[in-house]
Amino acid sequence: MLLKPDCIPCVLNMSISVLRRLPLDEDTVKNLYTEILEIPSLQGRSWNTTSVHVIEEVMKKIHRTLNDRDPFASEKDRQNRVVEALYPQLKSWVESSTNPLYTAAKLAILGNAIDFMVPQNVADIEQSIRDKLDFPLDQGEYERFEDNLKNSKRVLYFADNCGEIVFDRLFMETVKKLLDIQFVLVVKSVPAMNDVTWTEAQAVGMDGLATVIENGIQGPVPGTILARCSDTVKEWMGKTDLFISKGGGNFDTLDEEKEALPKPIVFMLLSKCHPYFKTFGVEVNRPILYNHLNRP
Repeated sequence: MLLKPDCIPCVLNMSISVLRRLPLDEDTVKNLYTEILEIPSLQGRSWNTTSVHVIEEVMKKIHRTLNDRDPFASEKDRQNRVVEALYPQLKSWVESSTNPLYTAAKLAILGNAIDFMVPQNVADIEQSIRDKLDFPLDQGEYERFEDNLKNSKRVLYFADNCGEIVFDRLFMETVKKLLDIQFVLVVKSVPAMNDVTWTEAQAVGMDGLATVIENGIQGPVPGTILARCSDTVKEWMGKTDLFISKGGGNFDTLDEEKEALPKPIVFMLLSKCHPYFKTFGVEVNRPILYNHLNRP
């Protein structure tokens, strides 16, 4: 999805939130924010791009100023630990459900509600998930998703954020109890905000459930730009029966390249803004499950 007018204040708000959480003095914050304001897309002078590409430019400026490749490492670790503490409750919801796969899929989407910019403890996240548990998935989309899973032997899964990755683990565990599926988990090569890298994926045990590969993109990109992915990712793409894309950043980028995929892709994310409402017809803060059925 290309940049919308709504994205500009969103990226700017995200930028100042990030800067305020870093060990920077006020002059440095002002100078960095001035540099960010000079990005053409944030002035409405370049629309033929995605918000992810714009955020990459923001993150490059922050990384360069801090001389730190992964300035949010401790925050990512904290997010994973907080959701790990909630994992027994999440698992019990799935196991007591009349349709464990449906519940695990919904939880995987609701995990996208974890907000990097707002500190959240176990109680905050549990309440946020409880508040949304009754929101249904589109029944037709879910049935198509279930059919796609049942007809797949290998799934390439584009990961999103830390914290959320624990929900992904529960989803994969649930699927593997029901279906003979190999998961290939694609994580970031270069740290991008709180997105999952190989380090965080291993820390929560994803390497025991999936083949974990880095995307090969050499930049702090909070999404997946297929044209910049490694040959390894492209080789796995050719051996995959189904693609799953988690989160808004992956949707924004993969939506622009989805026709290049050889098999169906399923987008799993939370409707966080008006552009998503316009695209999917799903109210804000509701779960989105959308199948794009590419055929070979």
